[in-house]
Amino acid sequence: MTATARPLPPTRRFLMVHGVQHRRPRQHWLWWLTEELRRRGEQVLYPQFPAPDQPSVGEWTALLHAELAQLGDGERVVVCHSLGCALWLRAAQDLPEELRVSRVLLVSPLGEHAFTAAHGNEEFGAEHVDLAPLAAASAEAPRAVVSATDPYAPADPHAWSASLGLDCDILSAAGHITPADGYGPWPGVLDWCLRGRTPVPAVARH
Repeated sequence: MTATARPLPPTRRFLMVHGVQHRRPRQHWLWWLTEELRRRGEQVLYPQFPAPDQPSVGEWTALLHAELAQLGDGERVVVCHSLGCALWLRAAQDLPEELRVSRVLLVSPLGEHAFTAAHGNEEFGAEHVDLAPLAAASAEAPRAVVSATDPYAPADPHAWSASLGLDCDILSAAGHITPADGYGPWPGVLDWCLRGRTPVPAVARH
């Protein structure tokens, strides 16, 4: 009797997209998240984008496309922080169909006041984001996580996220959600990566 071959489980891959002045420090939650996912057997890409102090939209978009192409078939999950969120919002406007993903998490998205020459990211600002291509770039509506004490965040995170059709979690006092703000280990974002559409809680304070 010939044994029936079991179907292979669907693949799942993650892509981490960092922000300006980011060089993948080990103390950052993106590093921690990458290591925790890999420890569980997940496949994770965490590329270093070029010239993080003076990022180029063209160069960063080209690398984003190349990394998305590496995600292959199956569930494709993108986690962005800070300027990485702006990169996703711009790239989603004309993302090729073969690069579209399953889920996107936008952590610490930037308000328009944060796109300045002083911050080295002025060309990433977008006055208008079309909802149709943004919605088409991922199978589920992207989820945003914004801190009420983030000096770079949109002035009204609820209105901003609603205008883009995003689910949004507001953290009460998490700054720009960086290691200096305690992020670091962040079990809530790990749960979102592994389990899907759930609210993303802040790091517990003791």
